[in-house]
Amino acid sequence: MNKPTKLRQESRVASDELIAALRDHAEILPPPEKYDEFGEFFDRFADAQVVLLGEATHGTSEFYNARAAITRRLIEKHGFTVVAVEADWPDAARIDGYVRHHAPRPRSGESFVRFPTWMWRNQEVLAFADWLRHYNEDKKDFAQASFHGLDVYSLSESIAAVLEYLDAVDPDEAARARWRYGCLTPWQDHPTEYGKAVIHGQQHPCEDAAVEQIHQLFFKRLKYIENDGEKWFDAAQNAKIVAAVERYYRAIYQGGPESWNLRDRHMFETLQAIIAHRGVGTKAVVWAHNSHIGDASATAMGWRGEFNIGQLARIAYGDDAVCIGFGTDNGTVAAASDWGADMQIKTVRPARPDSYEHAFRLTGYARSLTDWRGREKQKFAHMLREPLLERAIGVVYRPDTELASHYFEAILADQFDAYVWFETTKAVTPLGREKPHGAPETYPFGL
Repeated sequence: MNKPTKLRQESRVASDELIAALRDHAEILPPPEKYDEFGEFFDRFADAQVVLLGEATHGTSEFYNARAAITRRLIEKHGFTVVAVEADWPDAARIDGYVRHHAPRPRSGESFVRFPTWMWRNQEVLAFADWLRHYNEDKKDFAQASFHGLDVYSLSESIAAVLEYLDAVDPDEAARARWRYGCLTPWQDHPTEYGKAVIHGQQHPCEDAAVEQIHQLFFKRLKYIENDGEKWFDAAQNAKIVAAVERYYRAIYQGGPESWNLRDRHMFETLQAIIAHRGVGTKAVVWAHNSHIGDASATAMGWRGEFNIGQLARIAYGDDAVCIGFGTDNGTVAAASDWGADMQIKTVRPARPDSYEHAFRLTGYARSLTDWRGREKQKFAHMLREPLLERAIGVVYRPDTELASHYFEAILADQFDAYVWFETTKAVTPLGREKPHGAPETYPFGL
């Protein structure tokens, strides 16, 4: 989920001048639970077409609540109609159906059960989904705010979604799709093994068949969208995911930056497809880790050849894309010790003295927004171009090896346009697997 890289050998700390400037330019924020008061501070970013909201961990309650407050404001007051998140497309489609009052889409299993389940299956996301459902209740389709996943990991569910769609609209094409996907279906529950088998010459690549299925869905698009354009779009996106997954799991065994770049390119292209599908003038909010939404070219990731959504958004949208980073110093976080391990509530160590987080802590503010855009702030922005370390906690947190596992070098002023700071934070509240008593059938996390 994040990609810390090799660090410089020398130690560097923020100057007293920089800390004083951070203190002077910070705007004190109310708690994010005060949605209207908190969200109002972010009206300044509403002229953008794409607002990208980060997080320094994948398991911090304040980050989710802050993004919810900002997004609520942008939707209610400024016409944003897309929320796109670092989650699997079929899982997010379950929430989308819930918030837009649609019938549940067919799926082969329960939503948000792939590790890390707590990343989206938590109380904070449910509260936002409930608000969005209420907001959309009296809106026409074009005015409703939709919820979408950008990620690339849903091979099995995406194959099933394409086949379900074609079974309903074109049974002959569904039979051909089953033949095309026959190369991948034996591996759909263990795609990493597919990548390994291809690299070792034990399996022919399935790329051509996966790409051909995308071509066929677009070739017959005019016929299909006569019945339901929304369902066609969903099937087309799932077909793109199948092709992207096939490439991704081959790339991870080839080393280098290609697997990361393939994933972030797919997420950005999915964002663009959603915006195009929703129509001219569509404005979107993106929720993803700092390592995805902060411009990678200003970090050690970019210096070793990796790019990300934030960098691609700046290239495509220029000043119409705004990247807002989030940070914290201490508290607790929901994370695992290893990939696939059980979630734990872990204590976050105070930030290192040679990090941006430590500099923000020395301001003495519990919550703040720091914005360095504009000519009048050029001197301040220049001060933020001194490289320091930055912490990235993903779904795995290893405090004992924190420097090597979770810190990377960055230039904050070029990575983000603004920064939201919480000195002390707490872990998200994961939802249990059971559907709450009395919840409607469209409840987004249940069957």
